[in-house]
Amino acid sequence: MSTMDKEIDMPEPVDGARVSVHGDAELGESDMVSIEAVERVYRKLDLRIIPAFWILYFLCSAIRSNVGLAQTMNPAQHHTLGEKLHLTPHQVSTGLALFYVCYVVFDLPSNLIMSRLSPRVWMARIVIGVGIIGSCMAAMKAAWSFYLLRLLLGIVIAGMWPGMAYYLTLFYPPSRTGKRIGMYFTAAQVSAAVVGLVSAGFQKMDGDGGLVGFQWMFLLYGLVGVIVGFGLLWWLPERPLPPGQSHPKSALMRWLPHSPPALTGEDARIHYEDLTRVYHNPRWTFKDLGRVLLDWRLWPLVLMYFGVVGVGIGVQNYATVIIKATNSKLTGVQLSLLSAPIWICDLIAILIVTPLSDRFHHHRALFFSLPVCIQIAGLLLTTYAPPLNPWSRYAGLLLVGFGLGPTVPITMTWTNEIFQLRHGEVGVAAASAMVSGLGNCGSILTTYALFTGWASDSKPGHTQYRKSTWVMIGILFLSILSSVIMTVLLKVVGNHSAGGKQLSSRSSTQKGQATLMDGAARRELQQRGLERLWWSQWRRQ
Repeated sequence: MSTMDKEIDMPEPVDGARVSVHGDAELGESDMVSIEAVERVYRKLDLRIIPAFWILYFLCSAIRSNVGLAQTMNPAQHHTLGEKLHLTPHQVSTGLALFYVCYVVFDLPSNLIMSRLSPRVWMARIVIGVGIIGSCMAAMKAAWSFYLLRLLLGIVIAGMWPGMAYYLTLFYPPSRTGKRIGMYFTAAQVSAAVVGLVSAGFQKMDGDGGLVGFQWMFLLYGLVGVIVGFGLLWWLPERPLPPGQSHPKSALMRWLPHSPPALTGEDARIHYEDLTRVYHNPRWTFKDLGRVLLDWRLWPLVLMYFGVVGVGIGVQNYATVIIKATNSKLTGVQLSLLSAPIWICDLIAILIVTPLSDRFHHHRALFFSLPVCIQIAGLLLTTYAPPLNPWSRYAGLLLVGFGLGPTVPITMTWTNEIFQLRHGEVGVAAASAMVSGLGNCGSILTTYALFTGWASDSKPGHTQYRKSTWVMIGILFLSILSSVIMTVLLKVVGNHSAGGKQLSSRSSTQKGQATLMDGAARRELQQRGLERLWWSQWRRQ
C-alpha cells in the first residue's frame, strides 16, 4: 500500500508546526508542509479568484436589482419605470417575480453543466449574457418587453450564485469558504449602496440623448458587464489538475483565450497534497445525482435560505418604497441616497461574522440564527415605531440590513460542508443549486405577493405594509427553526458519506479503492477558534 493510502490519527498542529498533509508518520522531511506554507497558497488563490468574483457579482447584482431603483427615479418628470412603461404596481411585482421563477428552474441545470464543462468559461458566459440582457432593458417600451427581458435575465444569470460557491470548493476546503463567500458577497451590498448613490447621477442625465434616467442606468451597467465577462476568460483559472497534467484542448477551447494556472511549482504541489479530494473526483453519474436530490439534508437548508433570501430580496427591491412609506416628503434622489446605508450595515456584518463562522465552523446554526433575530427586531421597529418619528423606523431598516449580511454566505457554506462530505463534487454542485434555486421561492413570494403586489396592504396610512412585514417575520422564524432542526438531526443521525465512500474528509475514490485523508480534511476535524489572528501573533512576540 502506498503512503498516501494510509490513515493515521494525528493531533491538530499548532502554529508554526510542520505536519504531514496526509497524516503519514513515515513521510520524511521533504514531504512535510508547514501551516504557514499552506496559508500562503490560499492567500495566493484569494488574490486570483476573490477580486474577480467581487467585480462580477457587483455588476450582476446591480443589473439584477436596479429595477427597484427605477421605480422611484425622476418622479417629478413622470419618468419612473412604472410611468414610462405604463405599468401598474402589480405588473412591476410580476416582472420582478418572473426573474426568480427562471432562477429557480434553471439553477440546477446550469450548475450541473458547469461541473461537466469549463467552470471558467461557464462563469464568463453568465456575466456576458447578463450584460447583454441588462443593456437591452434600456429599450423596454411596454409591459410585454419588461416581462420578456426579466425572464431572459433569470435564465442567463441562473447558476451564477451557486456556481460561484461550487467553484470555490475546487480550490478551498469547505470550512474555509464561508469567509470567502462573504468577501465577494459584500459586492452585492456595495452594489446596492453604490447603485443607489449613482442613480442620483443618472437622474441628472434624464433627457440626455433621448433617454430617461433609468434607461441610461440599464444601458451603461449592461455594457460594462459585457466587457467584464470577456475579461474573465483571461483571468479566472481553470479547475486544478495534479502536477504534471494539462487540460485537453477541445474544439471550442482552441478558440478561447488561455488562462494561466492559479498555482505553479511548489505551490501547486502543496495545494495538491492539502486538497487531494478535488483532484481525484470520479465523473458523476445520474445515480450519484439522484442520491444528492433524495438526501433529506437539502430541505432544512432550503428553508433556511428561503426565509433570509426572501427578506433580503424584498428589502433590496422595495427599500426605497418602504422608506417613502415612512416619510412621504422625501424626493427620488433622497430615497436613493437613504437606501445606501442599509447595505453598508449589511457589509459590516458580513466582514465581522463570516470569518468567525469559519473559525467556529461546528456552530454554523448559531452564527446563522443570531443575525436572523436582528432582522426580526429591525422589521418590528420599522413597522411599529411611532409614525411621527420616521427616523426611528428607518433605523429598523438599518438593523434589517445588518442582520441580513452573514446569513446567505453561512447557508451556502454549510451546504458545501455537508454535501461535499457526503457526495463529493456533484454533491456541492447539485445541493448548492437546489438550495439557491428552491430557496429563491422566497424571493418570488416577497417580490410578487408583498408590498406593492399586495393591494390591500399598500394603501397609504400608518398600517401600510404591516401585513407584508409579518409575512417576512414568519419566514424568518421558519429559517431559525430549520437551522435548529438541522443541527439536532446531524447530531442524532450524523453526516457520514453516502454509499459508504469517504468524500471530503477523505478524498473521493472509486468504489473498492482505499481512501485518503488529505491535510485540509484533518484540520477540519477541529475548529481553528481564535488561533493565528493578529492579536494572538502579537501576544507571542
